[in-house]
Amino acid sequence: MLDLGCGEGWLCRALQRLGIRAWGVDATARLVEAAKAADPAGDYQCLDYAAFSQQPPERQVDLVACNFSLFGAEELERLTASLPRVLNRGGHLVIQTLHPHVACGDAPYADGWREGSWAGFDATFRDPAPWYFRTLESWVALLNDNGLRLEVLGEPLHPDTGKPASLLLAARVA
Repeated sequence: MLDLGCGEGWLCRALQRLGIRAWGVDATARLVEAAKAADPAGDYQCLDYAAFSQQPPERQVDLVACNFSLFGAEELERLTASLPRVLNRGGHLVIQTLHPHVACGDAPYADGWREGSWAGFDATFRDPAPWYFRTLESWVALLNDNGLRLEVLGEPLHPDTGKPASLLLAARVA
């Protein structure tokens, strides 16, 4: 499996403990270094989404996981278009992201750039990057337009608020 936007590699390590071969890719060199330090035998690569999209690695996987790692607009469209070349026939893409209902806030429910926030994180997180808000319809269209068929849409609820905690999208190469 490929953890696209692997950060410090926690998901790769967890899956490897279960006997699943995992490959982590992230654009932030500091995070990839932390992943390698925590897992010297692990398979981690520093590569941004533009480079990945233009020349997907000559590797194929059964699963690509994107866990809160997709925040752009055009670069995300190019990245999504490149994923069928990385996925084996019948391979899956699983995305966990901000739920549009909750992430929309008071802004209009329309695709567009939003200010970033590290609310709820400690002081080491500074200068949040802007991110591209997508409606649910936009997420589904992004997958369909790029040869991926949505099979599961999940909306796990926060146990205290009862509001969606995230959006889960599982798609298969069409």
